Formats: sequence, C-alpha cells, structure tokens
Amino acid sequence: MILEIADIHIHPGQSAAFEEAIQRGLSTVIGKVKGVKSFCVNRGIESAERYVLQITWDTLEDHTVGFRQSDAFNQWRAIVGPFFAGPPTVEHFEWVTQSA
Repeated sequence: MILEIADIHIHPGQSAAFEEAIQRGLSTVIGKVKGVKSFCVNRGIESAERYVLQITWDTLEDHTVGFRQSDAFNQWRAIVGPFFAGPPTVEHFEWVTQSA
C-alpha cells in the first residue's frame, strides 16, 4: 500500500466552507476511485488554514495514473481547488511499520 500525503494551505477565512467541500469531494469522488483504501483530513492547530490530507492507495499508479489522468481528478479539483492558496505539496510513502 501507498500513503499519499497532501499538505494543503487554503485562503484565510475559508475553513468552514473548505471543510464542507473536502468532505463532499472525498465522499462523492475520492471514495469511488479505484485503488483508494482510506482517507483522513487533519486541520492545523498552529496554522488554521493548513490541512493535511492522507489517502491510502493500493498502488502508486492508482493515484499517479489511474486517478490523476482521469475525469475524477478534474471533478475533485473543481470542488476543492478554489480554496487552495497555492498548489498542495504531495508526496507518497511506503509502509514500514504500523500499530496493531
């Protein structure tokens, strides 16, 4: 499995609207994409306009090819993209160990 971490900064004063939008995007788009196993969103405490989105994928290609080159990506970005203060930083990680 692959863990995608997206570090997202949004425009000030948009937290409530962004949280509604990302919830909608995750449930209507991301949750239906091939290879997605789970996802979660965390909001910064020190930086209230900073969010970390974590998505677990079956394979790296499920994200980088299957999703990023699909219409679902365009749907996702139409929902959450207007809130971005800049492009998210996205990185991928391999599992090394985890709790039971």
